[in-house]
Amino acid sequence: MKILILFIMIFSISNVNANEIYNLLKIPNLEVYKLKSNNNIRYLNAVKNFQIGSNKNITCDKISKKNLSNKFPIIEKNINRYNSNFLQKISLKYIVLCKNLKISNINTGGIPDNKKRTLILDINFNQKNFERMIHHEIFHMIENSFPKYFNEKKFSSFNNSNFNYAKCSTCSDRLNLDLYENTDGFLTEYSKSVPSEDMAEIFSFLMINKKKIKKKIQNDKILKNKVNFIELNLSKIDKNIL
Repeated sequence: MKILILFIMIFSISNVNANEIYNLLKIPNLEVYKLKSNNNIRYLNAVKNFQIGSNKNITCDKISKKNLSNKFPIIEKNINRYNSNFLQKISLKYIVLCKNLKISNINTGGIPDNKKRTLILDINFNQKNFERMIHHEIFHMIENSFPKYFNEKKFSSFNNSNFNYAKCSTCSDRLNLDLYENTDGFLTEYSKSVPSEDMAEIFSFLMINKKKIKKKIQNDKILKNKVNFIELNLSKIDKNIL
């Protein structure tokens, strides 16, 4: 009898959590993976595939417990680089973990949503650059929260006058995420898609391998100006973030 009562209590709590999650995030088929963390981030995982968005154009698939347990320490280690005060400033509280994340049938590593304080992450995305992708997506939340600090026109002015970004990141074929040997103003091919992705790529490398990037900019004036721009404006939000 006691076991039955305990089971009913656990089941009821799970249902309450599931309902609360859906009411907050409007993402179905989630369960709580970890509620307590040092920086107050709450981790959720997909137990079934889901579709969201006004046109149901965002899709992601459920993940196995084994896959999640293997990847979660990596994710948490990188998220723990940010303190709770900083995360509050950029409106990030919930991280949703799933696999095969797509927006309009285009694969993506993450989808940030400042209004819902949520970042959806594909835990199977590009394992070579997986950790860097996490910081790349977080930068989009930073930029969305502080657009006045990351003016794209100002940032674009650092490039050579004959260079043009693409009209949008999803309509560009500049997709490679590998670090250029010869940077010439850009760290990766994807950096050449649009200004916001260029900034996010720089931030992600600064978070993962700052020393290497500092070495790269010694002989690249354009990239040096871009890095200085990112660092200066990040310091206005949090002086200890890098």
